Amino acid sequence: MQQPSLVLATLACLIASTATASDYPAKPIRIIAQFTAGSSTDILARIVAQKMAQDWNQQVIVDNRPGAGGVLGTELGAKANPDGYTLTMAVSSAFGINPTLYPNTSYNVLKDFAPISNLGLTPQTLVTNPAGPFKSVREFVAAAKEKPGQINYASLGNGSTSHLTMEMFRFAADIRINHVPFKGSAEAHTQLIGGQIPVMFDAIPATLPHIKSGRLRGLGIAVLKRSPFLPDLPTIAESGYAGFEAVGWIGIAAPAKTPEAVLNKLNAEMVKIINEPDVKERLATLAFTPVGDSRAQFTAFMKSEIAKWGKAVKDSGAKAD
Repeated sequence: MQQPSLVLATLACLIASTATASDYPAKPIRIIAQFTAGSSTDILARIVAQKMAQDWNQQVIVDNRPGAGGVLGTELGAKANPDGYTLTMAVSSAFGINPTLYPNTSYNVLKDFAPISNLGLTPQTLVTNPAGPFKSVREFVAAAKEKPGQINYASLGNGSTSHLTMEMFRFAADIRINHVPFKGSAEAHTQLIGGQIPVMFDAIPATLPHIKSGRLRGLGIAVLKRSPFLPDLPTIAESGYAGFEAVGWIGIAAPAKTPEAVLNKLNAEMVKIINEPDVKERLATLAFTPVGDSRAQFTAFMKSEIAKWGKAVKDSGAKAD
């Protein structure tokens, strides 16, 4: 038989949890975005923040904390008070790649965060200069095999999703090509459009405008089924590399030990927001594929992505800048 004090303590915890959920949020919420204003992470954070503020009649602030490939902002989020008032964007680079790329951080994304929901996906596209010699994935691979070590490719920096996607493809296609890292899409695309660099992988929100304008040619997209944003662009898988997939993702998380009731309330809010027609329309213009999954689904997805990108980091020998 339980002791009266234990029963009372259990009841007190249940009452506190219920009260926390019903009262939440009672003050402004901060969302940490690990990248600069105008980045995909920042844009999605602001869409979510605006909707949360409208639904809950509370101020929701996006706090941009760029630096060290997302490490600085993620570290700040990991150390925040676990009360649901500081959330962190759970991005594929910071939460999927960095656990292996930056092994000595002061936090562990799986232990120090409670994933809330995956919000959107951004598949990687293989692009080239339209005046260049490659008109398909197969032509690019054939040229790389004919001239091993003589073709350069651009990326958004060492250890970036674009870098590691090409490294995964390099292993899949058994080719030798040279990595030329840049500081972001704008700088890399300038070199690609100008013809100084022949090829690269980058996320569809960044490449779509250039493909549509004819400034870049799409060779393939790294998802298993064709994208509705580029329905005529073959997948890498159908170009001869079955199962090849490389998708960036942007979700949201809270510090570990945040009350379950608050986490559940946040998840319900994220799913609601992502499924609103005006949000779906806005995401479509940005070439995001909306998700809005459960906490358990996002946690399982994160674990699988950390394993996948971790292998890519180790295989490529990528080091943090």
